[in-house]
Amino acid sequence: MAVTSSNAPGTERFGHGKVDPYGFERPEEFDFKTYEQFMSTYLSVLARRASRWKASYGEADVKLSKSRKLKRFCRKGVPGDLRPEVWFQVSLASRRVAAEPDRFRTLKNMTTDPAVSETIMLDIHRTFPENVYFSELGDPNSLRKPLQNVLEAVSLSNPHIGYCQGMNFVAGLLLLIVKSEEKAFWLMDTLIQTVLPDYYAPDMIAVQAEQQLLGEIVRWKLPVLHAHLEGLGVQWSLVGMKWFICLFADVMPVETVLRIWDCLFLEGSKILLRVALTLITVNKDRLLQCTNFPQAMDVFRDIVKDPLTLDCHTFIQNIFSVTGSMPRSKIADMRQKCVRKTLKSR
Repeated sequence: MAVTSSNAPGTERFGHGKVDPYGFERPEEFDFKTYEQFMSTYLSVLARRASRWKASYGEADVKLSKSRKLKRFCRKGVPGDLRPEVWFQVSLASRRVAAEPDRFRTLKNMTTDPAVSETIMLDIHRTFPENVYFSELGDPNSLRKPLQNVLEAVSLSNPHIGYCQGMNFVAGLLLLIVKSEEKAFWLMDTLIQTVLPDYYAPDMIAVQAEQQLLGEIVRWKLPVLHAHLEGLGVQWSLVGMKWFICLFADVMPVETVLRIWDCLFLEGSKILLRVALTLITVNKDRLLQCTNFPQAMDVFRDIVKDPLTLDCHTFIQNIFSVTGSMPRSKIADMRQKCVRKTLKSR
């Protein structure tokens, strides 16, 4: 896992044209001025982080083990060239593949349920249509076929789930970063089975309960705002479903999503709650000014596009400072109550 001098990023890595470094076409209204201001400081942050990763984890044979230092390093950002290997290790996907090294190849040779395959193919055409790497299926450089392979393998590995909408965006972004069908499969499979268990279950109880949990956390942390939104008739199940189901992959700037995932693979689902709570907290005044339900929902739709989310380094710092203490035991207890409430409401 050595860090080479090529990891010190330059402006060419981020590009200033119509397509960003990950292949996403920038919209006509893209704010280049804000982007340039952000990048003028962020490039030095990236170079500094790459240097520190090299000093601490730069040997090719180093193996990562969970520690406070590793958590701190992941929270401050994983160098782009190291992301595939770091995610693979901190998520413990590396242990799973070591135990079953032929699993992906075996699954690729199996026949997928035709109904699942059909649903996957429908969603592949909707996956990152603004990304040049997800162009037409006939393009030899297109990632559509690799994405199909990954999602079908995941469905076979998790027959109780099959396929769930939203998984296409997660797997698609994984492919863009790790550049390997097999690694993308193992990371996706690990997310489903260990990092975010039950998130993609067909009954959607876990992810619906997570929306209720977000509401309860807002009630705890921001009681005045919670009461105001409740008075407007805001239902938490309508607020963050897409945020959670695609792990922010299709709703926030890609560099910010990657920084979120740097933490997610190590720390688990509480990171998603911190991100959602931060978005709500920094937009508290806008939400308090809403006088009806449609206005509130418009704000919730727009806050993921807030200029604050572009500055990924500051935003990730905020998800820990703005949200304050969130004890794991308290969150677990609140989550169980939300699961029971969700089940009872069915």
